[in-house]
Amino acid sequence: MNRIISPSMLSADFGHLERDTRMIDRSRAEWIHIDVMDGVFVPNISFGFPVLKAIDAVSDKFMDVHLMIVEPERYVKRFVEAGADLVTFHVEATSDPRTCMAMIREAGAKVGISIKPATPVETIAEWLPMLDLVLVMSVEPGFGGQRFIEGSVEKVKQLRAMIDEGGYSALIEIDGGVGPDNAGMLFAAGCDVLVAGSAVFRSADPEQTIVNMLEAK
Repeated sequence: MNRIISPSMLSADFGHLERDTRMIDRSRAEWIHIDVMDGVFVPNISFGFPVLKAIDAVSDKFMDVHLMIVEPERYVKRFVEAGADLVTFHVEATSDPRTCMAMIREAGAKVGISIKPATPVETIAEWLPMLDLVLVMSVEPGFGGQRFIEGSVEKVKQLRAMIDEGGYSALIEIDGGVGPDNAGMLFAAGCDVLVAGSAVFRSADPEQTIVNMLEAK
């Protein structure tokens, strides 16, 4: 099993974004998570192309871009051009997942699909052979700092079984309420990638917190 931490820049200090990006770049986190919100699919607005370009310019990490936007197919190519290595879109936000996946792949990035807490894992079963990653939201998308939804662990276990039984290669990522206290449980349940925002950036020692999550039992 992989063990990857993807710190969410949504919880960084926007007044010192370069400083916080360089800190993550020094750390044992392999990925950087970028949350893109449009104020329509979720009731908040966050990063756009210029911010992603600025982060990419000072980091060598894998850029893990999570689109919480309607009609993601309109923008996926531009996010890849701005530095995204992986583009994850919500299955609930598009009427044509197959086209969206093809557009991301054609643009040169890896492909992910995310599901909201109320969306069953069976919803994306047919797409699993074509995916590089499935992102399970363990909070309602749109805001940082929410409490972990316990039922998310069972969804991860279901996904792990579906991926393993099908012989697929998709990674499982989880986002929301993740930190050192539940990292070990989440890796054990079948997660490959943990997104952590507040737990990292609001800790006294963010780099050590990342280590603690990677080594959690």
